[in-house]
Amino acid sequence: MRPIILAVAAAAILAPAACSKKEAPAPETAAPAEEGVVHVSAEGDFAENLQLALIEAEPGQTIVMPEGTFEFTTGLSLDVDDVTLAGAGQGKTILDFAGQTGAGEGLLVTADDVVLTDFGIRDTKGDGIKSKDSDRITYQYLTVEWSGEPDETNGAYGIYPVESTDVLVQNCTVRGASDAGIYVGQSQNIIVRDSVAEYNVAGIEIENSSYADVYGNIARHNAGGILVFDLPDLPVMGGHSTRVYDNDIVENNTVNFAPVGNIVAGVPSGTGLIVMANSDVYVTGNRFKDNRSVHVMLTAYTEPFTDENYNPLLNDITITGNTYEGGLDDPQGMLAPIAAAIGGQLPAIMTDGVTRWDGGEDQTVNLVIAEAPEVGFINIGLGEYPVDPAKMQPSTDRPASTPVPEREPVALPQDQK
Repeated sequence: MRPIILAVAAAAILAPAACSKKEAPAPETAAPAEEGVVHVSAEGDFAENLQLALIEAEPGQTIVMPEGTFEFTTGLSLDVDDVTLAGAGQGKTILDFAGQTGAGEGLLVTADDVVLTDFGIRDTKGDGIKSKDSDRITYQYLTVEWSGEPDETNGAYGIYPVESTDVLVQNCTVRGASDAGIYVGQSQNIIVRDSVAEYNVAGIEIENSSYADVYGNIARHNAGGILVFDLPDLPVMGGHSTRVYDNDIVENNTVNFAPVGNIVAGVPSGTGLIVMANSDVYVTGNRFKDNRSVHVMLTAYTEPFTDENYNPLLNDITITGNTYEGGLDDPQGMLAPIAAAIGGQLPAIMTDGVTRWDGGEDQTVNLVIAEAPEVGFINIGLGEYPVDPAKMQPSTDRPASTPVPEREPVALPQDQK
């Protein structure tokens, strides 16, 4: 055995010398870092890593989140301008707030020129994603949802931009909000398109805002499909110039699950579209189907108010070129007694007929109901608020009106790239 041991030992001694005569293999070249791109690591505490990336972000950067489901106990915030927050896809990067300890939103944005894209947020205790005073903000390819059956304890709003100019919401899905799935408030120059709002109290809501285009969306299985409201006692009032067109507004028959006292708690289940106390609203090319109470409801503001600058009445509302199918067979909420008083069922389009408030003078309410003759319409003829049901004078005659030209489409700077 000795000769064999010596041979092995010799080989071991000579091996390094033999290798030293060969060229060392070239080291692997590291992939160059993408300029302006920050990848958030899934190693360690992802929630902490992400919030740190948002705090340290610089204008022009894109923060990229990996695929996976990540749990959060506190909300996130971004206050740096010109930042993109991107995931791997709506169903691939999911930020889960089921364990959130506070009542705040999942993500709060207070910066301009922000793009939020390709991720999901679920089960926040408060709103899903809120942006405030965030001009030229884009929400796209996002899913915001609450698990389980609709519940009043769900967050109020899914996608919630307020007090902003140039707002773009596109290709988003929101479900389960106890107020509105997609809500844009006190803002101007707005596009909400190609999105799905389902199983919310209100699917899509434009409130106290101007120059909004809402089109190509699906509003289904909400209590109310699409709402265009103007409310008193807010910093911005006088909502106007909204176009609602080419939307599918179908089967909005979910029981209203808003908390008591919320303004949308009064939305009757089974309502397709409500326009309240707004002006210059153009509704055309939509497909209304199987909304059990009424497809289109036009109404003044119904609650007491003290703001002398607020106008609670409608003006220049155009309803034309829409289609209506099914539904109207089970009026809910405040519409149930009205329907009972006129035979048990409402037609496709109704208005409250309010032209004055609290004993004031009659005002012009220009309602342009330019649908085919077979599309049902009723003016409940309430006359004024506060309401005296004994003075109700229903009429199926369409009101005399002055046609209102449809305005030009909204153009957003971030939508021109």
